[in-house]
Parts: sequence; C-alpha cells; structure tokens
Amino acid sequence: DEFISSPPRKTVRFGGTLTDILLKYKKGETTDFELLKHQLSDPDIKDAQIISWLHEFRASVVYLTKELDQLVSILLRLPWLKRSREVVEEYLGFLGNLVSAQTVHLRPCLRMIVSQFVPPRITIREDDVDISDSDDDDENVSENFNTCHRALQTVARYVPSTPQFLMPILVENFPFINKSERTLECYVHNLLRVTVYLPTLRLQILELIIEKLLKLDVSAPQQDIEDAEEAANNFDSEEKSTEEGLFDMEEDEERKGNKVVSSSSERMAHPLAECLDILMTILFSYIKDVCHVDGKLDINRTKDLYRDLVSVFDKLILPTHASCHVQYFMFYICSFKLGLAEAFLDHLWKKLHDPNNPSVIRQTAGSYIGSFLARAKFIPVVTVKACLDLLVNWMHKYIDNQDTGANAYCDVALHGPFYSTCQAVFYTLIFRHKQLLDGNLRKGLSYLQSLNFERIVMCQLNPLKICIPSVVNLFAGITRKYQLVFCYTIIERNNRQFIPVVRSGTGGDLVQTCTNPLDSFFPFDPYLLKRSKKTIDPFYQFWEELSVEDLENLKKPVKKGASEDEDDDFLKGETPQNDGVVGIAPNSYESNTRSPVSSIGSPADCYVPYPQ
Repeated sequence: DEFISSPPRKTVRFGGTLTDILLKYKKGETTDFELLKHQLSDPDIKDAQIISWLHEFRASVVYLTKELDQLVSILLRLPWLKRSREVVEEYLGFLGNLVSAQTVHLRPCLRMIVSQFVPPRITIREDDVDISDSDDDDENVSENFNTCHRALQTVARYVPSTPQFLMPILVENFPFINKSERTLECYVHNLLRVTVYLPTLRLQILELIIEKLLKLDVSAPQQDIEDAEEAANNFDSEEKSTEEGLFDMEEDEERKGNKVVSSSSERMAHPLAECLDILMTILFSYIKDVCHVDGKLDINRTKDLYRDLVSVFDKLILPTHASCHVQYFMFYICSFKLGLAEAFLDHLWKKLHDPNNPSVIRQTAGSYIGSFLARAKFIPVVTVKACLDLLVNWMHKYIDNQDTGANAYCDVALHGPFYSTCQAVFYTLIFRHKQLLDGNLRKGLSYLQSLNFERIVMCQLNPLKICIPSVVNLFAGITRKYQLVFCYTIIERNNRQFIPVVRSGTGGDLVQTCTNPLDSFFPFDPYLLKRSKKTIDPFYQFWEELSVEDLENLKKPVKKGASEDEDDDFLKGETPQNDGVVGIAPNSYESNTRSPVSSIGSPADCYVPYPQ
C-alpha cells in the first residue's frame, strides 16, 4: 500500500535523463541545458530536487568535462550546507565523484569549500541602501565548519595532490585585517584545523597566520594600546560616576550596570589589539592541544611543532622590527619543557655569534637572548649561568681581537653584535642578580667577579655609551652595590661628551647620527593583550619592587641624555603601581634623548644615583 500511494521518484521535470541533456548540449542543442541551469539556480529549489539532481550528476560525472565548467560552477554554488543531512551526504558524495573523475574541477571545488571558512554575511537593505552588514550568528555555523572539513578531507582522499593546490587558495582567501574579529577568528581557527588532517601544510599555514598576526601587531604599537586603554578607563570612570548620581536609589540598575562593565572588561579598547588578542588566544590553544595528548605532554609531537615554529620565527619574527606580542608563541612552547627553552637559547646563540649572519639579525638575536633569560620564569639559575658564561666569554674574546688597532672605538655599525650582547648580559643581571646571589652570597659574588665586568666596561669600545640608559644605570647601581665594577666615572664622562653615536658612513668617512639600533626593543616586554596574557602570565617574570633599603640608597640621579623637565616616579622614591604590578625596569620605547610613558610592569627610565 505504501509503495502504491507514494509518488514516483523524479528525475527531471521535462523528460529525458541528465545524460541525454548533456549529450544534446555537446551536439549544439542547448534548450534543455539552459532549462537545467535555470532549475539548479532556482533559490527556492527543494531538498528532494537537489538530491535527485545530485544522484544523477554522480552517475554522469564522466560527461562533466572542462567545456561544462559553467554548469559545474552552478552546482558548486548550490546552498548545500544549510540543507538537510540527506542533501549534505549526497553533496559530499558528488564532490568525491567529481574530483576523482574530473580533476580539472579540483580548484573550483577547493575554492568553494574554503569560501565557507568564514561565517556568512547578513545584509539588510532598505531603499537600495545597505543598513546592516554583519556576521551571521547562526548557531549552526560551527556544524557547517565541521561539514566543510569533511568535504575537504573527502577531496584530499580522492586527489593526493590536493595540498599543493589548496595552499594558494588559503592565501588568497585570507580576510583583510580590517575585517570583523569574528571573520578573522573563524578563518584562522579553520586554517589550524586543516593542519590536523593535512600535516604537510602545517608549516606553510603557520607562516601564513603568523605573517598576518605580525601585520596586526606592528599596526598596534604598545604605546597606542596603552593610550587607548587609559582613554577607555577614563571614559568608563566618568560614565560610572554619572550613573551613580542618577541611580543611587535603584540597586537593580546598579547591578545591571556592573554586569555590563565586567562583561566588557576583557575587551581591548584598541580595535586592532582586540582582534590580535582573540587570534593569539586561538594560536596558544592550538599549540597546547597539539603538544598534549590526554592532558600529558607528547614530546615527539611537541618537538615537531617546535621545529616548525622556530622555522617561522627565523623567517618572519627575527627580521621584523618592533613586534610586541606575536613572538610570544616561542615563549609559550618553550615553557612546556626546559629542553625546548635551552634549544631556543642555543639557536639564538648560533645566530648571534655567526659572523655570516647580517649584523641586524645578530643584534636582534642578542635582544631575544637577554629578554628571554630575564623574563622566562621557567629558566633555572643554572641555565642562566651557563648562558652568561657563553656570552661573557665571547665578549672577552671580541675585546681581545678588537680593543686595539684601527677599529678600537665606539661605533655601532662596526660592533653592533658586541653591544647587543653587552646589553643582553646587563639586562639579564638586572633581573636575575638576586637569584644568582641567593643561598650562598660568597659563592655568588665569586661567580659574578669571575665574569670580569670591569674589563668589559673599561674597554675602548665603551659599551656603557651605546647601551640604553635605563639598562646602564640599573646595571651600574647593582654592580656598585656588590662592588663588582664602578661604572659612574665612565657614565659621567660619557654624559659630558654626549656626542651622537658614531657610525661609519659611505666612502669610509665617519658620520654622526642620533639613532641607536639598540634603542629598538626588548622582545619580551610586558604582554598587554587581556585574554591571551592569562596564558603567558604564569610563566612571566615581572620586575620586582625595589626594597625600602634600595630606595633609601637612591637619592641623587645621574641623568644620561634626559631632558631637564622629565619627572620620574623613581626620583621621588615612589614605585609606580599598574594593575597590581609594581616595578621599575628598563623598557623598549626610549632613546638617548627621550624617556617615554611607562608601560605596565616595565616603567620608564630610572636613574641610579651617583655616589657622594
């Protein structure tokens, strides 16, 4: 009875099979073919019709040659993702049949799938004007992404060369950085999912993502982020005080107001920083998920990912000036195991002391070594000492070779890597001296004395003149306190001269310039992005508050290249407090002639007093 009462299965509405229509078209009869295209393009096409057509197309893929790419294009535009499960399964089957029989359509199929890696846009028009254009918050978006990855895996299973055709499409479809946060978040997340089942593409996909993150990072300088946060906090405070005046008696409204504030407290005020924060959170989650299986570190998977990330670091991060946050992917993966941190330090050391590398790369490697040793909590004192031994021995050998003869003068262009290494050592000592001396003071002092800082400071190359003032002054205060070397005579002499840094000019002439490459940045300065910093903070060494005894000892500053009207918290004997982080430490955004607004956890120049 059921069979008799059910209608017959439709093939086409106008007689003849799909094969007949396609063969007629090849003979020049286009009427039925045009009707077929019209039916497939109908926005009101029903699920049953789609399934019926796809079933026939699967049996006729042999006829879907290059000449019929227009018809294939219409099939690839079918709204299959938002249809019933039966439509989705039939469509996936059709894609597999199509690419296996006609690889000429591989690229269009891949483009169609990748185009679904971002949420669809909803446009509301009124009188031919777009009044709303936003991401679709459909709860099925996540399920649609899962289906897209199934489709991509299906295609890759039938066509082994899929990865080499897919990568250019992933690059060209990457949304512009000014697109919505949601769009970028979904695309990056889906790219990282591709690396799970197409592991040969992982390195290229990581390069692509980190290149885009770098563009966001350098477009949102640390100072701009801090200014935007300060302006937003001031605005919130004013708004809150106004609300309190209006709603003193309405507790419900007050609670509601507080809830809104807390829900938006994790948003970054700077729009590009907000986007970068979301994407860095995704990248950190990916690194953690790849390296851990059932909550335990898988050392082989971790090593493989580390190699890929180091490769990206060398290619993109090292040559990029003034990135603030993206480089922390190396900081994070190194926190998983000490062996990785030591391998990273060894990698940077090889970059630094290899004379075949460009000077700017060697100097940047020096900055990374100093910043990493100073800021990474997970690096034990024994590793710090091993690195200091390596760096200081190299510096002494450099002085042996260069401190006499024609090049024995202060020149950043000639001796850039040497000065970068000096700054890395001074910076590390500033952050780690208490740990180096902890436990056995005599033994610790003996170790520091063995480094022979006096010879480094007194040499003709005059590193105290080139290294940034905040580092020099803190280093001078610490080494004086422990009677390792007395720097103030040289600092005073450098201040009296205060000639702009000398560089070798073209034609061998010496030219004077006020720019100093070492004024650039410390790569692991405090991390400002609110969501993703929760991943970094447990492993991060903030600058510790100076003791009362230290503060009492610091009364008269020795200024180096600072303007007369500068007013520093340090000079008043106060320690700045920012979000519970207290400290006075050298930061990146300063030069010989200017002291910037302090950044969180790493305030502006502090000047250690000249002893009376």
